[in-house]
Amino acid sequence: MIKQLQEQNKQAIGALYDQYGPALYGIVLKIVRSEMIAEDVLQEAFVKIWKKGHSYNPSKGTLFTWMLNITRNTAIDKLRTEESRNRIAPNQQEGFSEIPTDHIGLNSQVNKLEEKYRHVIDLIYFKGYTQEEVTEELNIPLGTVKSRVRIALRELRKVFSVQYSSVWWCLLLIM
Repeated sequence: MIKQLQEQNKQAIGALYDQYGPALYGIVLKIVRSEMIAEDVLQEAFVKIWKKGHSYNPSKGTLFTWMLNITRNTAIDKLRTEESRNRIAPNQQEGFSEIPTDHIGLNSQVNKLEEKYRHVIDLIYFKGYTQEEVTEELNIPLGTVKSRVRIALRELRKVFSVQYSSVWWCLLLIM
């Protein structure tokens, strides 16, 4: 089956879906907590599995583990994108008040950051990119992205009072 997947044999992806789909769906559902979103994520994950089949290396782990990582990352990316575009997911919303960024001046404060920090925060917070996507977009190492986020958040934290501390939790949850 692995060879068929690597050769993009259409029967292979169907067999993999039949064999592993229910287990992967259960994992996705635990992450996204919505049946409709879970179905979309699972489909997207299987498309990625199909397209990346040639990159599977049996010496690095089992096929299921490889598929699980792709599926889990797809679910997390979807969750982060949805959270950053809309609001914190309902399961994480308790205890946080949703504060529109334009009401607290976050946009103007982000614009005061140095360009390299502003760009990273803009991509991650306002556009819903993951840190890995920022790495690809800006062609910089992941460690650099993480450092820039940490420095930017430290600078922004200095500006805002404790009453807006939930905004920082929101930022940290999506990163």
